[in-house]
Amino acid sequence: MNRIARPLAFALLLATAGAASADKLLIDRTRQENMAAMPARGMTMAQVEARYGAPSGKLDPRGGQKRQWPTINRWTYPSFVVYFEKNKVIDAVAVQAAPNEIGPKPAIR
Repeated sequence: MNRIARPLAFALLLATAGAASADKLLIDRTRQENMAAMPARGMTMAQVEARYGAPSGKLDPRGGQKRQWPTINRWTYPSFVVYFEKNKVIDAVAVQAAPNEIGPKPAIR
């Protein structure tokens, strides 16, 4: 019984490893992308627009109701969204996932 069980378990392990490696997480892809392709933290809105052009969309600002809740602006570009606190970049996030990636869908306007 042991002679049959070991090869069967090994074949099952190989089959599952192949399926798991086919999926690529969005976070893995963004780590591999050139960070110069997206705005860096601390850039101003004017610097982002000068370097990357006009955004394809500007989403409504959020926050700002209280002093401790700064206004957050979001600009969308074809491959990323830029988040601004007041007029400075706080983050840029890739939005377009490949068919084999598991990750967020593009922002809804």
